[in-house]
Amino acid sequence: MNKVIGHLNTINQHKIKVTELCFRCHLYKQGVLHDLSKYSICELKTGFKYYQGYRSPIDAQKEDIGYSTSWLHHKGRNKHHWEYWLDFNKDGIYAVKMPTNYVIEMFCDRVAATMIYQKDKYTDRSALDYYLKGRNRILIHEDTDKLILHLLTYLSENGLDKTIDYIVKEIKE
Repeated sequence: MNKVIGHLNTINQHKIKVTELCFRCHLYKQGVLHDLSKYSICELKTGFKYYQGYRSPIDAQKEDIGYSTSWLHHKGRNKHHWEYWLDFNKDGIYAVKMPTNYVIEMFCDRVAATMIYQKDKYTDRSALDYYLKGRNRILIHEDTDKLILHLLTYLSENGLDKTIDYIVKEIKE
């Protein structure tokens, strides 16, 4: 039962924080709708079974069985993930450029996730460090990568309040 309560607390805290950040960036609809699939049976089962409190249950499921049913479900329903924007044609798989509003939501998601999982160890550089750690293993459109990297770097150098002001005044379409 502790895993159930722990997982629900984590996803609720994350949802609240992302919604708050999206609202500050004037992405009201995206804030309300963010990550609703986490409350589906498919994603909750993974969360309850693999909850640890310091990282995503998705990572634990991948280590256990080699893939994550929860992640396959989640990434196909949430446009703030770069994986949602992969397509294929006769030449193979390619990355599609993400619309700016979803890159901003991705920024909010990454910042909130590092805040929730790192707790008092969080700094304004945390989300950038996490992104850089996995950047060489992802298939993301060059323009999308450039924008999310720019926003996370701006955050690390200027803090959250200035970054949100910058997003609202200079980035948001």
